Amino acid sequence: MTEKVYIIHENKEWTAHLIKRLEQLNLPYEEWHLDKGTVDLSTVPPEGVFYSRMSASSHTRGNRFAPELTEAVLAWLERHGRKVVNGSRALRLEVSKVNQYMALDDAGVRTPKTVAAVGGEQIIQAAKDLGVSSFITKHNRAGKGLGVQLFHSIEALQEYLDGPSFDPSVDGITLIQEYIQAPEPYITRCEFVGGKFVYAVRVDTSEGFELCPADACKIDDLNCPVGEEVSEKPKFQIVEGFQDPIIEKYETFLRNNDIQVAGIEFIYDHDGEIYTYDVNTNTNYNSDAEAQADTYGMLELAKYLGDQLSVVKQ
Repeated sequence: MTEKVYIIHENKEWTAHLIKRLEQLNLPYEEWHLDKGTVDLSTVPPEGVFYSRMSASSHTRGNRFAPELTEAVLAWLERHGRKVVNGSRALRLEVSKVNQYMALDDAGVRTPKTVAAVGGEQIIQAAKDLGVSSFITKHNRAGKGLGVQLFHSIEALQEYLDGPSFDPSVDGITLIQEYIQAPEPYITRCEFVGGKFVYAVRVDTSEGFELCPADACKIDDLNCPVGEEVSEKPKFQIVEGFQDPIIEKYETFLRNNDIQVAGIEFIYDHDGEIYTYDVNTNTNYNSDAEAQADTYGMLELAKYLGDQLSVVKQ
């Protein structure tokens, strides 16, 4: 049987660009769409390179247990020594911001002060314990900015919790996090392939937190389609020649956690200090920003997977 690249995922829209690049490079591939399925633990997996693009937001597309099924598949693959890109450790961080923050802290990366809470009274108490004037809520298991709300008082948070718009995290854990006030309304996302820095993209947040690099999708577009038209002012712009000591810390973090492909997001405060708040291990890329900069993340990823496949074939 010919070795190939196996793409583990639950959302075809987010995989189409990668498949295009794999075909461009004449690399053999097969999709494993894990919205449902079985894993026969008594069998031996095929040879090849297995790349997991499982998403923490899979439940928003009706694939509630896709991450759990993927965890089973990855355990099976790793037991048999298969080459896995973004394996079980990456998945563990993808589905839990608590795990992300603890791993980032271990690598010496600053994150916003955060309290994890389960239960309405506990969420209120967490906000009080945080001791800051402005704070945000977010889902522990998220993606696409799920559950992100900004509050300037405990009373406003209580009203939100008591009202119909409160949106609990699928794992039940709500994060209360200090709000980092940026001097300008943007965040920076650093992209890595093979554990190495590829480029940084500046993301305009003037219209809110709920942004996804897969072009123009927003939180209410639950299928997060790629290829939509964007506004005249680009939300995503690649930063030419971006350099900062944070890159070395990010690469250490990725290496320590066996993550090969990721987008890591940070924000500057008024003093120019960097706060890192999100790690995406099923990273997407914005086509308009890449075309403007003539830099293509999925092409780099396809090349990397091809290199790994060559090693497996030796």
